[in-house]
Amino acid sequence: MHDIRSIRDNPAAFDAGLARRGVEPLSPRILELDQERRACQTQAQELQARRNEASKLIGAYKKEGKDAQPLLDEVAAIKEKMPQLEEREKELGAELDRILASYPNIPAPDVPDGKDEHDNVEIRRVGTPTEIVGAKQHFELGEALGLMSFDLAAKLSGARFTVLRGQLARLERALGDFMLDIHTTEYGYEEVSPPLLVKDDAAFGTGQLPKFTEDLFQTTNGFWLIPTAEVPLTNLVNDAILDAEELPLRLTARTPCFRSEAGSAGRDTRGMIRQHQFYKVEMVSITRPDQSAAEHERMTDAAETVLKRLGLPFRTVTLCSGDMGFTAQKTYDIEVWLPGQAAYREISSCSNCGDFQARRMKARFRAKGEKSTQFVHTLNGSGTAVGRCLIAVLENYQQPDGSILIPDALRPYMGGLERIALNG
Repeated sequence: MHDIRSIRDNPAAFDAGLARRGVEPLSPRILELDQERRACQTQAQELQARRNEASKLIGAYKKEGKDAQPLLDEVAAIKEKMPQLEEREKELGAELDRILASYPNIPAPDVPDGKDEHDNVEIRRVGTPTEIVGAKQHFELGEALGLMSFDLAAKLSGARFTVLRGQLARLERALGDFMLDIHTTEYGYEEVSPPLLVKDDAAFGTGQLPKFTEDLFQTTNGFWLIPTAEVPLTNLVNDAILDAEELPLRLTARTPCFRSEAGSAGRDTRGMIRQHQFYKVEMVSITRPDQSAAEHERMTDAAETVLKRLGLPFRTVTLCSGDMGFTAQKTYDIEVWLPGQAAYREISSCSNCGDFQARRMKARFRAKGEKSTQFVHTLNGSGTAVGRCLIAVLENYQQPDGSILIPDALRPYMGGLERIALNG
């Protein structure tokens, strides 16, 4: 959500920000609604002042024996007019909010301009891409081990689901535990076990609704299955006023995530890259405005640490203005190397949303000794996508005989197991 006052004061700057995202300029209707709503507010204030003045005069007229009926009639008319103005102001405000909610966040000044992923800017590369002659993709490896089945999942649920069994199921669990341990013990995130179903307000607060309705799954009684733990974690401060001393607030969770993958027909149809259900470890930070830029770097470092400890080659890119998500003002994507595809693929996305989500959620903080409040800044990042990390481990640690070496960092989580092999 955007601040209507800043738009009113400098609509050209807002249009320039939208243009960087490839979005059409500001609708004139926004400023018209704002002007009409403020006119209603002004008229209501003037009428209330006149009502107070007339009420005092009525008492004086009665004491002096003057005819107060005209004043009584005026007060009655004002009393009748006030609710109409209040209702009209609410209608205008609701329409204004509806239109404002459809506009994406404005890119930060240091975000590179561009149209799509081809214009993203690589800022660092860690590790050398693994070279494996005849490298297989994860689904070939998993199916050959007899521990990954898409056919069984299709019988149960249809396409874009997976059944993992035995040591692959354990490896998925181990990866999630490993990530949570890093984020909680080394980076100070508090582990949370949140609901997986949320109401409309929560999905609206983090920007999933109304724009991305088709990307979500909804129950028959109106709940939404979370597409990421960002939704419940960020909404823990919905409509809250925090003390400045509490910030930054850092939260993490491992949850199943559910996405309809609307519009992705034909993309990554084989394997686990793009699923309707998957596990992800999410990080969320709630900060003061002056903390969020540094927190963004810190959060990205936490996600990168997971990959470094696992010995997985990766690169980090700054998304260009045209490739960022709806709520982000700046995003770093971390892309892990997959030998089976001979390509880097996204495994984490860390975004600073500024006060965009906070305005939708009415999430604020108050500095010590001050009466006024300010909107917090919110950040979110994958720390990381567990399924995609499983894919990366399978492909980077595959052996000529089809077995999979277990990275040293994961062996304590796997009971000391060093290798996953057929019938192993």
